[in-house]
Amino acid sequence: MQSKYKEVGATKTEYFTDKQNDIATLAKALGHPARIAILEYLMKVDDCICGDIVNELPLSQPTVSQHLKELKNAGLIKGNIEGNTICYCIDEKALTKLQNYFATISSKLEKKKSNCC
Repeated sequence: MQSKYKEVGATKTEYFTDKQNDIATLAKALGHPARIAILEYLMKVDDCICGDIVNELPLSQPTVSQHLKELKNAGLIKGNIEGNTICYCIDEKALTKLQNYFATISSKLEKKKSNCC
């Protein structure tokens, strides 16, 4: 079967829609259990500083900071500077994107259910 994409560089983001790239970025950021734990902690406490997360998880401060950076770059969390610290919280827009994406998939699968092998 011949793909409409060239074999070399088929993973390049320009071959995919903005929505596909957005969801992939969010999914990649969610692809580490420490980041899931950070998100769960932020949901529990609403907002916090990096030191709070370090105290909660069995990870060093630099490791937590790196995971926070990945989550922030993906748009899953926001950080507000308060004095010498950054206060982190969940970015609901990103979670809404994920929720809508999975709702769409679920709806399509439900309609397809009778035709599936």
